[in-house]
Amino acid sequence: MTFSLVARCAHTSMFGVAVSSSSPAVAARCAYARAGVGAVASQNVTDPTLGPLALDLMQGGPMQEGLSAAEAVAEVQARGRFIEYRQVLAIDTGGRTAIHSGPNSLGIFTEAHGRDVVSAGNMLANDGVPAAIVAGFEQAEGHLGDRLIAAMRAGLAAGGEAGPVHSAGMMLVDKVAWPVADLRCDWTEDCPIEAIATAWQVYKPQLDAYVQRALDPREAPSYGVPGDE
Repeated sequence: MTFSLVARCAHTSMFGVAVSSSSPAVAARCAYARAGVGAVASQNVTDPTLGPLALDLMQGGPMQEGLSAAEAVAEVQARGRFIEYRQVLAIDTGGRTAIHSGPNSLGIFTEAHGRDVVSAGNMLANDGVPAAIVAGFEQAEGHLGDRLIAAMRAGLAAGGEAGPVHSAGMMLVDKVAWPVADLRCDWTEDCPIEAIATAWQVYKPQLDAYVQRALDPREAPSYGVPGDE
């Protein structure tokens, strides 16, 4: 009941995830990314532990080098419970992609890989949706967030889910330990992807300022509230 993509900006090394579903609050369960490590989407009868597991595997530790996306997904397949029901998409710091789609994924389920991007979905209107998402991402220009929005719009235009979508989300990570953008529409009878697109247009010009306020508020721009100088 979901379609998504995970992607990397080759110029900035920023990672992003975008996802939409007929289910409520899809991004809260499915979208995971970590600066300097990668991005993961875990979906279809979702197990929310698989996203952090894949990121931990790609990050590695003091005594162990991080795994590639393909190696991490293979390890998730080995460790995950009821893995035959899950879809897991991953991208690593080299832009390498991998995906697991269990045979018990719902409805029409398929995937597509591109340069610095991978997409997959289940309960899709047709098997061309992930390819349309990848093409939308590759053809778009500008900020990674702009390209993720373009990709999701392309997927919806290609048919999207078999039924209407009601929630969506987009997460971006870049250099700091927290997401620099984490935008969600948890439920709407209108288009959740357009709700995220609207939120992104508001948030995008302020993104760097919010990061600066966290790092050193003395150097941050004004807060734009009454009484602020």
